Amino acid sequence: MSNILIIKHGSLGDLIQANGAIKDIKSFYKNRKVFLLTSQPYAIFMSECPYLDGVIIDKRLPRWNLFYLNNLKKNLSKYDFSKVFDLQNSNRTKFYRRFILKNTKWSSSESILEPGQNKSDFDKDPVLDRMELQLKKSGIEAEFTKNIDLDWCLTDVTRLIRRYANNEYILLFPFCSKKHDYKKWPYFKDLILRLKKDFKNKYPVLLAPGPNEINEAHELNGKVILDNNNSVDIKTLISLISNAKFVIANDTGPAHIASHLDKKGIALFGSHTSAKKVSIEGYNFKALSVKNLKDLEVDTVLNELKIKLD
Repeated sequence: MSNILIIKHGSLGDLIQANGAIKDIKSFYKNRKVFLLTSQPYAIFMSECPYLDGVIIDKRLPRWNLFYLNNLKKNLSKYDFSKVFDLQNSNRTKFYRRFILKNTKWSSSESILEPGQNKSDFDKDPVLDRMELQLKKSGIEAEFTKNIDLDWCLTDVTRLIRRYANNEYILLFPFCSKKHDYKKWPYFKDLILRLKKDFKNKYPVLLAPGPNEINEAHELNGKVILDNNNSVDIKTLISLISNAKFVIANDTGPAHIASHLDKKGIALFGSHTSAKKVSIEGYNFKALSVKNLKDLEVDTVLNELKIKLD
């Protein structure tokens, strides 16, 4: 029997948001094997997802690398895929549709556009709305696409909590990738000082940096969570967010995790996009949006935290 392929390369926040759609696809194709094509940093994490039968790594080498593309094509052909759900909807996956998996049925944002509808207009809608519509157009009941269940990601982090916090803690994510530096709110260090002062150290202020963020984290005067001197893995990160009293983050993967875990918290947004478009707000997790993140004052963030923490 033929198999099903889902493409979602990353980032972490994007993969977290795709979990509901992945679950819906697997629920629909109960008797088929469902595979995920993703990038190396997320392969181990997603290989533990109960809605997948396997993970295939795409190194995403340049498209002029014909040797790699030919090997990728050969590798994918072994799986006898009858349908592809392109949840990445990028220029790369559009290229794959034309040259790598050209004889396979394909579901993408472009394949579901109404006559006369422009993709650039469609892409302005909230990401989970778009994903839900994409599945429905394939006859799949999107029960979980907007109701993302991350229980499978959770692991016991008691050891780390006891080491760094004992009990309740505030978890901050002042980081973002270098290519998205415009997402970074510049006053996290000042916020940490105010949190310690205003709450009289009632809540330890913790930071959980990625591998390239450890040095930056040490400069911010919070407690830096490491495991054997290394960054925590993705499941541990998700579990630390799940156990936090409050989360404050830039518009990055941890903010999406906090939102789908319905944690009390705030995502900080500049004008690069809107909270609505990236579907980041939940019942407890909200966004603070300004035109320029440099104009978002520490007092504004702190007051919002105090209101929601009560």
